[in-house]
Amino acid sequence: MTERKEFKERISVQKMNEEKEPLQKKNEWENTEYGYSWPWNDPETPSIVSEALAEYQVRKRQGEYTVEDYMALPDDQRVELIDGVFFVMYAPTYIHQDIGSRICQSFRDYIDRKHGSCYTFVSPIDVQLDCDDRTMVQPDVVIICDPSKLKKGRIFGAPDLIVEILSKSTSKKDRGLKLAKYKRAGVREYWIVDPDWRQIRVYEFEKSDTPREYEFEETVPVGIYDGDCKVDFSQIYERVRPLYETM
Repeated sequence: MTERKEFKERISVQKMNEEKEPLQKKNEWENTEYGYSWPWNDPETPSIVSEALAEYQVRKRQGEYTVEDYMALPDDQRVELIDGVFFVMYAPTYIHQDIGSRICQSFRDYIDRKHGSCYTFVSPIDVQLDCDDRTMVQPDVVIICDPSKLKKGRIFGAPDLIVEILSKSTSKKDRGLKLAKYKRAGVREYWIVDPDWRQIRVYEFEKSDTPREYEFEETVPVGIYDGDCKVDFSQIYERVRPLYETM
């Protein structure tokens, strides 16, 4: 059995086991607009966010928080705000960070080589996705081509391209809630990179709701540049592969 086949079978068993874990209804927050539920340790709000906001005498239920509450959090408290709900963000692994930085560098190299006007940023960067006071996300990598959306150190509105790199704590959110949010907000292209399965799923919302799928051995064309820009994931994986052996 090849190394890759063994790896896929191991991950498949792991994911099947995770899917069997029941969600406790009392620890879920339900978003009826998008049809997704998310488990929490605290049915009202994550406890560490509650503690951080207590200093500012803010006490609300999930679904009631605003960008003002988000900005009141300490700088070392990483969360995302989606439709008034706080999602705690945990530190990414070094595999996650390395993949994200290399994708961003690939985008940046292309933009610089073409003397383009777009910008690419790697997390953490605040994106006020819906231009309202209920959502502030921090995608892993973004490309923004409208400089008028760059305001006061954050992005105000939908980036042209977003990349999310999956982790165990964000997988459901990135593939469900964020997928719906990004499409509705006007994001043109959305990449979901799965380091465990070593796969990339690419949505070009302007063309189709059906994603294209790639392996880490392949080169992925960037749709917003009509495929002229490409990210060689075989090179990325070649550099990041030794890190897998340390996990």
